[in-house]
Amino acid sequence: MASNVNPTVRRRRLGQELRRLRELKGMTAEEVADRLLVSQSKISRLENGRRSISQRDVRDLCGVYEVEDHRVVDSLMQMAKDSRQQGWWHAFGDIPYSVYIGLETDAASLRVYEPQIVPGLLQTREYAEALITGALPETPSSDVEKRVQVRVRRQERIASDESPLRLWAVVDEAALRRVVGNKEMMREQLEYLVEQSQLPHVTVQVLPFSMGAHPGITGHYAILEFPDASDSSVVYIEGVTSDLYLEKANDVHKYTVMYEHLRAQALNVEQTREFIEDIAKSYAK
Repeated sequence: MASNVNPTVRRRRLGQELRRLRELKGMTAEEVADRLLVSQSKISRLENGRRSISQRDVRDLCGVYEVEDHRVVDSLMQMAKDSRQQGWWHAFGDIPYSVYIGLETDAASLRVYEPQIVPGLLQTREYAEALITGALPETPSSDVEKRVQVRVRRQERIASDESPLRLWAVVDEAALRRVVGNKEMMREQLEYLVEQSQLPHVTVQVLPFSMGAHPGITGHYAILEFPDASDSSVVYIEGVTSDLYLEKANDVHKYTVMYEHLRAQALNVEQTREFIEDIAKSYAK
């Protein structure tokens, strides 16, 4: 059964705390790996929160770091237990980007640049289904439906009254011009995009072709920020076979600066709505 505990975030926080304890001890990941007779990559994966961690792992690491406060050990052990529970997305089976979903579920804000498609959190169900079907032509219809259901479930953060996700999306004109499904579907999608952009916690800006080269020319990325100050921001870059998560302060800073340039070069909010509405009207002809 899915739990209200977010296992992805628990793993991140636990990993950060274990890294802090290792650094306080003045040990390298390689030294810790040698002591525990495991690979250095395992220690790195435990610390970056990409690997499930057992209570035994926590006990062994606390032993190496000579943690004497039983309250600290017990707290870390509980975090390890929580991190092995399942999030709501596990009910849909094997989702390739489940780590990202876990981060997005707990994020306070999301800044995303989309060069090719309408952002997932702002897609209509019909657009999402046509998009996934076209992008993954060999995927069974049942799996396509699961992905659509997950996307719709993710959108609940936008509709939430209690803790809505603060979303800022810069969308390339190409995403509006690319006909996914058919023209009628695109008209409905663009009208929906304008409607969602009027929510107080959603900002949409279009980057028109006329702007030429820009800092986002290399492709899609997203920046996630979290309500807990102890959780570092994450830059997410989606790949075909694997995804990239950047958490080093310098990397996050560079992508943040890039995003500020994108926002500055894009049309403002009102210009964006007019721009999208004009393209939507062209699909009605």
